[in-house]
Amino acid sequence: MTEQFEFTTTEERTDAVDTSVFGEDTRAEAKQIIARYPESRSALLPMLHLVQSVQGHVSPAGMKFCAEELALSVAEVSAVATFYTMYKRKPCGQHLVSVCTNTMCAALGGDAIYRTLGEHLGVGHEGTAGEPGTEGSITLEHAECLAACDLAPVLQVNYEYYDNQTPEQALELVKALQRGEKPAPSRGPALSDFRGAERQLAGFFDDLDETVTGSSQATETNRGAALAQERGWIAPSMPDDAELPPLPEKK
Repeated sequence: MTEQFEFTTTEERTDAVDTSVFGEDTRAEAKQIIARYPESRSALLPMLHLVQSVQGHVSPAGMKFCAEELALSVAEVSAVATFYTMYKRKPCGQHLVSVCTNTMCAALGGDAIYRTLGEHLGVGHEGTAGEPGTEGSITLEHAECLAACDLAPVLQVNYEYYDNQTPEQALELVKALQRGEKPAPSRGPALSDFRGAERQLAGFFDDLDETVTGSSQATETNRGAALAQERGWIAPSMPDDAELPPLPEKK
């Protein structure tokens, strides 16, 4: 006996999705992104950031919009959007707070920071306190590594760094964000909101001079280079006649 099954594909489920939220300006910017690449499909990552700058997350409408603009299937777009953690499937708050809980940060207080903020906000991983997108709303997440072990424990707000944090400092930071303030990051430009940061990740800088203001360097990060310069340390140079290993044969 042969059983009959009905299958619903991703394409069929998105046929009725309305993409009108992406207006003419967004569509024109999508064309600019696509023009940067020799193959249009290579524009998918910044296109997803553009979608998030409009909606605050990657919605079914956003995936359909990307698929239409890039001549991809919705399934292909979905496969990418669900792979990378920077693409959010639920609407984010005005600010995204990412607390590093990887080994170094966790050992130095990252777990305590995450626990303190979660208790204050009343949310867990990827939870949002407040109405998503409204002023003072916060989405909290724990991050596996923020690549700043020399400044641990760290957290990010909309991907800008706040270094050498304590639970008390992190709590005051979040309370300030909830009040509508934007405390200056430890390094880098002035703080934007989540959608503004996503617009920059899509490659659009409405005020480039303001965006690049502020040093991205930290004293701790540069200490090794400074010591080497003070003490005259240099890496040994390679002799001009040094024998190089043979290239492996192509199979």
